[in-house]
Amino acid sequence: MMYCASLSIVELYLLKRFPIPYAQYLMTVSIMAGFWGQFFVRKLITILKRASLIVFILSGVIFVSALTMGMTDIVKSIVMMENHEFMGFLSFSSK
Repeated sequence: MMYCASLSIVELYLLKRFPIPYAQYLMTVSIMAGFWGQFFVRKLITILKRASLIVFILSGVIFVSALTMGMTDIVKSIVMMENHEFMGFLSFSSK
C-alpha cells in the first residue's frame, strides 16, 4: 500500500498535476501512513493473535471506500441532472 500511494503521487507530479512542494508533502504523508499502518496492524495482530484480522481490515477499507465513492458520484450525478448538464449520454432518437 505504501508503495502504491507514493508511486501515484510521483505519477501525478510527472503528469504536471501537482506543484513540487505539494507532491513532496503528499508523498511524505503517504509513506508515513504506510509505516504507521503496518506498525499498528502488526501490533494488533500480536496482541489478539489473529492473522485473519488483516482480511477484515482490508474488507472494511474496501467497503468504506466503495461507499464513499458511490455516494459522492450519486450526489454529483444529481447535481448534474438538476443543472441539465451533459452527462455523456446521447439520445437514441437524435441523428
